[in-house]
Amino acid sequence: QFGSIPGVIRTRVGYAGGTASRPTYHHLGDHSETLQVEFDPSQVSYAQLLEVFWKAHDPVSRSWSRQYRAALVYHSEAQRQAAEESRARLAARLATAIATELHPAGPFTPAEDYHQKYYLRQDRALLREFVAIYPDPADFVASTAAARVNGYLAGYGVPEQVVQDANRLGLSEAGRRHLLDAVARRSGGRP
Repeated sequence: QFGSIPGVIRTRVGYAGGTASRPTYHHLGDHSETLQVEFDPSQVSYAQLLEVFWKAHDPVSRSWSRQYRAALVYHSEAQRQAAEESRARLAARLATAIATELHPAGPFTPAEDYHQKYYLRQDRALLREFVAIYPDPADFVASTAAARVNGYLAGYGVPEQVVQDANRLGLSEAGRRHLLDAVARRSGGRP
């Protein structure tokens, strides 16, 4: 979802919040699965990202495991204050306690390559194009274009944005048509 937001530079899934030095999906230890979002604050504000975050999960349900807990990590005092204020506003609006935890950011370990860009990995034609553009898996994961397409394939972003971005993603003409067709099929209409 975050990858489709203008101003988001990249998204990566990974592990954070625990003490194990090298967490993996099968040896997570006390870490939680995490999404890291890097953004350009001149294009999208932290407050706007917080709005998306609160809508993207059920903030009043208690987490049933540490691996899948609902938590928000912050990287600065300003982010902490903004996160606390947004959580308080949400609690007031919902008239209930918010179960989502807030924590200072600690070390982040990217998840294995096969966990990155889930929706894009499901589309073999587009994945082939991105692997040709980014033969190094780390470059693929760090790619703004891959984050965008992953978000679009997941059903996020507005049709006009997808059409506008299609010409800036580095895809071949066949790849652009395929992306637009895939998004249209997913959305039940035309992009």
